[in-house]
Amino acid sequence: MASELKPAYLITGSDRPKVARAVRRLRERMGAEAAELLDAAETSGDEAVAACNALGLFGGGARLVVVEEVERWKAVDAKAVTEYLAAPAPGTVLALVGEGIKSDAPLAKAAAKAGEVLRYDAPRKRDLPGWVAEQFARRSARAETDACRVLAELVGDDLDALAVEVEKLATWAGGETIGARDVELLAVPRAEASVFALTDAWGRRDVAGVLRAADALLERSSRELTGIAGLLASHVGKVRACQALAAEGVRPRDAAGRLKMHPFAAEKAFAHAERFSVEELRAATVRLAALDAALKGRSRLSGELELARALVDVTGADREPATAPA
Repeated sequence: MASELKPAYLITGSDRPKVARAVRRLRERMGAEAAELLDAAETSGDEAVAACNALGLFGGGARLVVVEEVERWKAVDAKAVTEYLAAPAPGTVLALVGEGIKSDAPLAKAAAKAGEVLRYDAPRKRDLPGWVAEQFARRSARAETDACRVLAELVGDDLDALAVEVEKLATWAGGETIGARDVELLAVPRAEASVFALTDAWGRRDVAGVLRAADALLERSSRELTGIAGLLASHVGKVRACQALAAEGVRPRDAAGRLKMHPFAAEKAFAHAERFSVEELRAATVRLAALDAALKGRSRLSGELELARALVDVTGADREPATAPA
């Protein structure tokens, strides 16, 4: 197995869990006793080269030298290693591990010529749920699509933190399918809460969901009560405008330009408009205006209670909205 390996590997990219997994696989193939682990913060390029050449003097099969954080090296260190890679020591595999090593960097070119460059870049934000699903699958765990989406929303783009949560949930599930509610109960929120969770829950007429989203915004963002009320009022206003345009036969794509909205946001607003009547949206606007007044001193109730009452009123179906106390 070790004879199939190349003399050098550069393992780089911002997807740290995949980088770590690639290093682990190399060590497993070579054997734990055959690896020497170095850190570029404490090891110069010349010292890394010396380690590779020294290992080649001993018998007992192939050896592996892993150097972490090679992005810390100065030009003189990289030069020493690139010169070594022109004629690497037989029986030694050098694994250079670092983040942000560009393809045209001398170290990357030398590693590509002598061996192979393994690049693992972090997924884009919109692709995070798919990345989470892949991590669950690697652990032979089953997770619903919504569960992967919710985990990405709660934890954010810290891939190390996501991997830890995936491992925890997979172990907890014990072979059972992981649902969105399981994630909400067990995952540790780290990302700043998204305003879209609030507007999406309102658009689905999901009372419990809109209350959870509001709580998350208060706990995991810098938004205050008046800010949350304001953003929902703004969204309701956009939905009312889209509803009026839909009645005229205007398509979401055309409405986006007229309302200066992103096409995706316009599509969502049109979908939300279909779930509310004209009267309900008008009443929601009035109710949110009353909430704004209550939050600014027109009510003796706590702001949190006023917000919760208003959210229930403007989200739930088939109910008369409550009026804010004078």
